[in-house]
Amino acid sequence: MTRAIAIAYALLLYGFIFLPVAVLVLFSFQGTLFPIPPFNGPSLRWYTAVLNDARLTAGLGNSVLVALTTSAIATLLGFLSAWGFARFHLPASAFLRGLITLPLTVSYLIIGMGLLIFFNWIGLPKSLMAAGIGHVVINLPLCFAIIYSQMGEHQANIERAARDLGASEAKVLLLVTAPMMWPALFAAFFLSMTFSWDEFVISFLLTRFETTLPVEIWNLLRAGLNPKTNAVGALVFGVSIILAIVFELVAFRKRPQ
Repeated sequence: MTRAIAIAYALLLYGFIFLPVAVLVLFSFQGTLFPIPPFNGPSLRWYTAVLNDARLTAGLGNSVLVALTTSAIATLLGFLSAWGFARFHLPASAFLRGLITLPLTVSYLIIGMGLLIFFNWIGLPKSLMAAGIGHVVINLPLCFAIIYSQMGEHQANIERAARDLGASEAKVLLLVTAPMMWPALFAAFFLSMTFSWDEFVISFLLTRFETTLPVEIWNLLRAGLNPKTNAVGALVFGVSIILAIVFELVAFRKRPQ
């Protein structure tokens, strides 16, 4: 009886989480104009419409570009910051670490508005570059937290051994520390890329003509129910699933004994 209750609870839990996504993916193959029951398909009509829509494909390309670039920058800066805090005794170290991770607790709306005001003050117009800076701001604390948590004393001992053998600080960082930390670097990069890929608020506030895919989806929804939004949503979900699978295969695969 207890086992049956546990199974039923698990089914209800996963159904509650994934049923909206399943409905979205199902009706992305709807052949009629309105994505409502009864289901009439399968059809690739709306996927074809999405791929032939210049604004959506441009938004897709912009999203990929921003996600890749900002994730790489956030991971690099997070790695250097984590290495500095882990390997050197800095004054008020705990306070400074708290400042770096503070954006994790602040609403993206507040961060986006603050960046918008700051960029207007320095004369930086709304653009993909401005949105990219915003994505780095929100992803850097995450990358720092992941990488810093994995920097242990055993790695410091190996770094000291490399210095004793004549390696320069740059070589130690590049050829010793980074390879030892690559699972954390990989995790930070992919999580940052996933968040950047789906991010809407920062991109909406900081872009004007060159927009990302989430902003283009919002523009479609402003005009009412549009069947292309289901196809776009299914594509975004598919990319997120692929990223998650790649992350699982690479970061959590069993290492040879």
